[in-house]
Amino acid sequence: ILGFSTPPGRLSMMAFVLNALTCALGLLYFIRRGKQCLDFTVTVHFFHLLGCWIYNSHFPSTLTWWLVHIVCTALMAAIGEYLCMRIELREIPLSSAPKSNV
Repeated sequence: ILGFSTPPGRLSMMAFVLNALTCALGLLYFIRRGKQCLDFTVTVHFFHLLGCWIYNSHFPSTLTWWLVHIVCTALMAAIGEYLCMRIELREIPLSSAPKSNV
């Protein structure tokens, strides 16, 4: 069903891209470490590959399937790492006044 020539194929590819963007936000909220984004992204896509393999009873062999998933993996990892790095590199507030809640 994945392909540029049919509207359902284009819609499916857009759904995969939007899924990669929302999963990048998930990396920001659940992982919060830029160094671990690539590991979790590849792990998620590996489990998706296994799920597709089991569900369809054959290994995915179409070029468009692989291209879409490689692009989505790269997109999710890059955006997730960028967002996590922005959070990690924020300034740490330093105040000279002592904290006392007594």
